Amino acid sequence: MLRALARVDVAAIERNCARLAAVAAPARLCAVVKADGYGHGAVPAAHAALAGGAQWLAVATAGEAAELRAAGIGAPLLVMGALSEAELRVALTARADVVAWREAFVQALPAGTGVHVKLDTGMGRLGTRDAEEALAVARAVAAAPGLRLAGAMTHFATADDDPAFVAEQLAAFGPWAEAVRALEPGVLVHAANSAAALRVPESRFDLVRCGIAVYGMDPFHRDPAAHGLEPVLTLSTYVAEVKLCAPGQSTGYGRRFVAERPTWVGTLPIGYGDGVRRALTNNADVLVDGRRRPLVGTVSMDNVTIDLGPDGGGEAHRGAPAVVIGAQGGERILAEEVAERLGTINYEIATGISARVPRHYVRSS
Repeated sequence: MLRALARVDVAAIERNCARLAAVAAPARLCAVVKADGYGHGAVPAAHAALAGGAQWLAVATAGEAAELRAAGIGAPLLVMGALSEAELRVALTARADVVAWREAFVQALPAGTGVHVKLDTGMGRLGTRDAEEALAVARAVAAAPGLRLAGAMTHFATADDDPAFVAEQLAAFGPWAEAVRALEPGVLVHAANSAAALRVPESRFDLVRCGIAVYGMDPFHRDPAAHGLEPVLTLSTYVAEVKLCAPGQSTGYGRRFVAERPTWVGTLPIGYGDGVRRALTNNADVLVDGRRRPLVGTVSMDNVTIDLGPDGGGEAHRGAPAVVIGAQGGERILAEEVAERLGTINYEIATGISARVPRHYVRSS
C-alpha cells in the first residue's frame, strides 16, 4: 500500500471531453493541459482528451509543448503564455502555434509559424487593450511571407460569476474578431473557457478552450455533476497507526487538538508535502470505511491525524484505506469542498498535489 496515491481515471477525461465537445459543437474543443494537466499528468490527460473528441491542445509554456511532442502527440497545439526569445525557439521546435499582440514579436517569427492574435477585452493581463493595435498586428501577420494568421482570441475574466461583464467583453471582441476574419477567412476565433463554454453559447465561436471541466471539476465551484461532468482524480492514503487518546492528551504540532473525551486517533502518512494544505488543520474530513472522519490537529509535512471516534475497535482501522479527495462507499469529498474550506478554488487543489504523490492511471467503465 502506498503512503499517498493520486488515482486518475482517464476514461472519465474521455467522457468529460465527449460531453464538452457535444456542448460546443459545431465549435471545436481545445483541451487545456497546462500545469501538468492541472496536476493529473499532461501526457495521459492529452491522450485521453483527444480520444474523447478534443481536436486541439493548449498549454501555457514552451516546455509544456515540448513535453507533449516528445511523447509523440501530434495534435494542433497552442502555447498561450508569454514567450522569451529562448522559449519561443522551444515552442517553435515543438511545432506549436503562439500568441501575439505586438508587431515587434511578429517580426521575430520565422516562416511557418501559426499566430493567434490576442485582444485584451477585460482580463487585463496579456494582449493589447487597443483593438486597432491588435488589428494592426493581425494585418502584419497576414502580410508576412510564410506566417499563418491562425487565430483571433481573448480571455474572459468573470465567466464563472459575472455574466454582465462577459457580455461587455463579447461586445468588444465580436466586431474585432470579424475584422480579423476578413483578413483570413479560415482564422479560428476563440474566447470561451470552461465556464463560458457551458453557460454562454454565443461565446463558443470556432473553438472553446476548456481546462477545469476536462478534469471533472466544476468551473462554477459547486458540483460537477450539475453539468454532466465526472471527477477524474482520487487522492488516497491509509491509516498507518491508531492510538487511544485520553481526555487532555493531544496530537500534532502546537497541540491544536486536545481530546475532551476518550477517542481513537488515526495517523495518515500524507501532509502538506503532498499537497494537503496546512490550513486544513481542524478544518477537513477524510473518508474511512465510507464515513467522514474529522481531520484533527495540525497538518504536518508528512502526516495528518483524524478522529475515529470513541467506539471500541479503533485498532481495527489500522491499515484501512482513506480518501482525502474522492468517493468511498456512499460518501464523497469533492475538490470543490476542500477549496471552499480553504477559501480558494478547485484549480489550486488539483495543481497543488505535489510531484512526490505517484499518479496511477486507470480506466473506469
